[in-house]
Amino acid sequence: MLKKINLLLFSLCISLLVSSANALGTVDDTLVKENIEEEELNIKELILDHLADTYEWHIFTWNDNPITIPLPIILYSKTNGWNVFLSSKLDNFSLDSQFYIASSGDNKGKIVERSYLGEEIRPLDLSMTKNAASLLLSSLLLCIIILSISQSYKKDSMEAKKGFTGAMEFIIVNITDEVIKPSIGKEYKRFAPYILTLFFFILFNNLLGLVPIFPGGANVTGNISVTLVLAVFTFLTVNITGSKTYYKELLWPDVPVWLKAPFPLMQIIELVGTVTKPFALMIRLFANITAGHSIILGLTTLVFVTVSLGPAVNGSMSFLSVLFNIFIFFLEILVAFIQAYIFTMLTSVFIGLARDPEVVQKEKVKSN
Repeated sequence: MLKKINLLLFSLCISLLVSSANALGTVDDTLVKENIEEEELNIKELILDHLADTYEWHIFTWNDNPITIPLPIILYSKTNGWNVFLSSKLDNFSLDSQFYIASSGDNKGKIVERSYLGEEIRPLDLSMTKNAASLLLSSLLLCIIILSISQSYKKDSMEAKKGFTGAMEFIIVNITDEVIKPSIGKEYKRFAPYILTLFFFILFNNLLGLVPIFPGGANVTGNISVTLVLAVFTFLTVNITGSKTYYKELLWPDVPVWLKAPFPLMQIIELVGTVTKPFALMIRLFANITAGHSIILGLTTLVFVTVSLGPAVNGSMSFLSVLFNIFIFFLEILVAFIQAYIFTMLTSVFIGLARDPEVVQKEKVKSN
């Protein structure tokens, strides 16, 4: 067991070293060289470019040539109708072409077309981006993992599971017994599938985003569109399944009458609260994952920023950059679990408050 743990730690360290060496891989090496020659590296723009979504999946750079996986581009133009092609064709387009990726302005990084008046306008864009492709791939991998575990239980449900299956069983039982059941109460089985799916989806994408090589490296849970959809699912689950008591507290809370009539002050506060709760979930997950990626990229740029300070300073800062990156990498693994746990726990609490508020209040009393 100890050998397996040591091997895992060694593998993580190696992957972190690869990540540090290739963290700027999505940017052409020529661009980095030009920035160094100008004695100034725009770290902010470099980090934002890495966190942004793209129309291709960058693997690595070889001899100044980026090796990428082209993704399908699906566009609808008012002048030319539907257009379907691979993102690799965008590299061959110039400003005179029908479609190209804007390099500046409000549409920077997006596909645009030039109108008859010379203006850049955005067509209806239904293209497959890197984050969308990673989302589908990670969902497929997660389904395969869960289904393979369920098959092992169908064969022999009484046998004690070991290894990865045993670890998954421990996590599922722990989340169910320590989070879902105490928060929701007697109806916990009704909501357990959704909450467990939510937990493993967030956890798997958090961890996959830390893997520096394909199929990892995408900033899925650091994309606010993804966290928005997760928050909307929680909002709909809470409010659609809410009990009569829940809606009574929203529309006619147990407070002095002058606070709720004739002006509905408390009703407004309660209704705003139904939106701010999932909104907080969305921002918390997005901000923490994005911050982690930004810190790793920021520490990596120390290697390039200190080039002009001489070999001694650059060598020592490069060593510190790798050392700090390893520390932040392991911290990000912990954050990946924590953020998935917090999102799941608060979702369970919100559902419990909407279904059976007394259960949550009893748990608070026990914890105190």
